[in-house]
Amino acid sequence: MARPQCGAIRLRAAWRGEWVKLLTGGPGPAVPLLAGLLIVAGGVALGRDAVDPAQLRLLGVRLGQAAVAAAGVQILAGEYGSGLIRATLLAVPRRLDVLAVKAGLLTALVTPVAVLGVGVAVIGLSPDAGMLRAATTSVLHLILVALLGLGVAAVVRSSAAAIGIVLSLLFLMPMLLRMLPDPDWQRVLYRLTPATAVQAITTTVDNSVLPLSPWAALGVVAAWSVGALALGALLLHRRDG
Repeated sequence: MARPQCGAIRLRAAWRGEWVKLLTGGPGPAVPLLAGLLIVAGGVALGRDAVDPAQLRLLGVRLGQAAVAAAGVQILAGEYGSGLIRATLLAVPRRLDVLAVKAGLLTALVTPVAVLGVGVAVIGLSPDAGMLRAATTSVLHLILVALLGLGVAAVVRSSAAAIGIVLSLLFLMPMLLRMLPDPDWQRVLYRLTPATAVQAITTTVDNSVLPLSPWAALGVVAAWSVGALALGALLLHRRDG
């Protein structure tokens, strides 16, 4: 019975250390999160007379995902850039605890930002099932994108490289897929890229014409995020252990 207790104590200490670094170590992920909040909430004046007002109101989610991805990258890759990661790894002997605590901290930071930004964006709309689903999946999508940024940062350990990879996945992938000569492969791979998720999760009218349903599209983003975190955890354990 002692091991779980020791593990819990170890994680609590790591958790406190991450909060101390966040509060005393400069802006860190705070700047991109603030930018993300403003961008996501910026659609509040759109979509009043549109066929799909929720989709227009949530237009900021498409751009805001870049900001939360940058926050996810910065919370880990920023320490590699500054050299602070050496102190972090000395203070937390179990390398996987580092990633787990950072993922928890990132989720705790992004969740209220996403809820507030999306809530402001859709304020005044009729709270029907479609709007509530679009708002809920938008919040979950922003959290998952932030975790994707963290996972990629754990893999490449460079802020510039990690942000470049995540933004390519979120924005450039559809354009690259159009270069494929086989249209069948284009359709298959298009459904598997996280770049297609925003349109699916924010659309509340004629969802049947989309390549994936909203929840299936969110599942694709979740799979990318879990995969990136798993690979990052493996490399962190082997490379920095």
